[in-house]
This record gives sequence, C-alpha cells and structure tokens, in this order.
Amino acid sequence: MADLIKPGSDNRPPGKYQEVGPRGGNVPKPRIVNIDPGDRLPPTQEKGRKWKKM
Repeated sequence: MADLIKPGSDNRPPGKYQEVGPRGGNVPKPRIVNIDPGDRLPPTQEKGRKWKKM
C-alpha cells in the first residue's frame, strides 16, 4: 500500500498526487494535483481525505 500523505505536507517528492479516502480508498471525482519541488500539498475537497503519489 502506498504512503498516505496529509494535506499541507511540504518537502514531498515532485510529481502527481491523487486525492484518496482516509484509508486510501477511491473517492468520487478525486482531485489530481501536480506539485513542484518545495511545494506544499493543497487542501482536499473534504475533511479526512489524504493524498497518494501516483
């Protein structure tokens, strides 16, 4: 299972991240973001969700 990352985390490897449920499950209409080096992960659409590197 991939590591789940809390919103607002910084110093993560650059690349694409997908929004997932609290335990890593799929969510309807997930948000996908692309972060650059030094960027912080944005907030998710709902409280309790996390990010997973694609």
